[in-house]
Amino acid sequence: MKKRWDCLIIGAGAAGIGIGTVLKELGLQHYAILERHSIGASFGMWPDEMRLITPSFTSNAYGMLDLNAVALNTSPAYTLNTEHPTGQEYAKYLQALSDYHELPVHCGIEVTEVQQEADGFCVTTSTGDWHARFVIWAAGEFQYPRLDAIPGSEYAIHNSQVTSWAALEGEQVVVIGGYESGTDAAIHLSRSGKKVTMLDRRSRLLDKGSSDPSMELSPYTKDRLRQEIQYGRISFIGGCEVQWIEPEPNGGYNIYCEDDHGKQHVIHSEATPILATGFSGSLHLIEHLIQRSGNGAVKLGPADESLITPGLFVSGPSVMHDQLMFCFIYKFRQRFAVIAHRIGTLLQYDVSRLEHYRREGMFLDDLSCCQENCTC
Repeated sequence: MKKRWDCLIIGAGAAGIGIGTVLKELGLQHYAILERHSIGASFGMWPDEMRLITPSFTSNAYGMLDLNAVALNTSPAYTLNTEHPTGQEYAKYLQALSDYHELPVHCGIEVTEVQQEADGFCVTTSTGDWHARFVIWAAGEFQYPRLDAIPGSEYAIHNSQVTSWAALEGEQVVVIGGYESGTDAAIHLSRSGKKVTMLDRRSRLLDKGSSDPSMELSPYTKDRLRQEIQYGRISFIGGCEVQWIEPEPNGGYNIYCEDDHGKQHVIHSEATPILATGFSGSLHLIEHLIQRSGNGAVKLGPADESLITPGLFVSGPSVMHDQLMFCFIYKFRQRFAVIAHRIGTLLQYDVSRLEHYRREGMFLDDLSCCQENCTC
């Protein structure tokens, strides 16, 4: 007879471990977390120099949860003794959480397909089929870079594929993309003594715009960029739409782009160009079970449930509701208890035990309160 789980969580990163702790507190017995590598593997794959841009601070005693915590009564600042953890450090925090709560994580299991059944889902994996009434997709984005955003991308390297910026060869390099990952790359390349040219569609870099950190560079990144710009190794070309990349016969690479006025430009890079073009994400593996809006975002119900596949939930940085982007840990962690409450209700658990998550700012089910309100 096939074993049937109440719930399967796909991915053991920040979202998977975070929501796993909520389900454990709810009292769920028959659930499992499936991870194809190890706990926090995506963080462990970060370039050595990359750090979380959101600061960690042990402020729990004053009713303010550490911005990078994914579970109540925890703080990466306390666990790791640092304000901006590296990816490797943050993976240790997630492992410590899993160990402490004795979460049912199964590593080395790759999910290849999810299909609906009459009574739930069949999850096809490298170890066989797993069956569950509910599935929470928390496989994240970092391990799924956007590698085909520009013709000629095969001549470049995506920022997520770099082990260390200090080890990158060449004295002059072009970074395509000027948001967080592109700017972080430029900062570390400059610190290693390289000349960096940043190309981005936006015409501004350090100017203030939206107060939503999902739309602007973080203060941490701006501070580091200002410090590095003074050495004259970073130049920024905004309003630039990259059209294609090709190798130069005499060495290096040419990046062809067009500015806001329709004028063509050719930018030369001695070293392999860096693609900071974002991530396609893991949702393509369940594309047949979700619905997308006109801008490509996944359309979800009030409890982050697929609109066309009841019982399938999405957790993590891919969550978006209208114009609200939940791409930071301190944002998407507020939806863990919302999903758990929905599943617990359907399984007839006592969901009142989740109410303290609301008091701790970890149960955001009223999205009408989310808006920009910085007056100065």
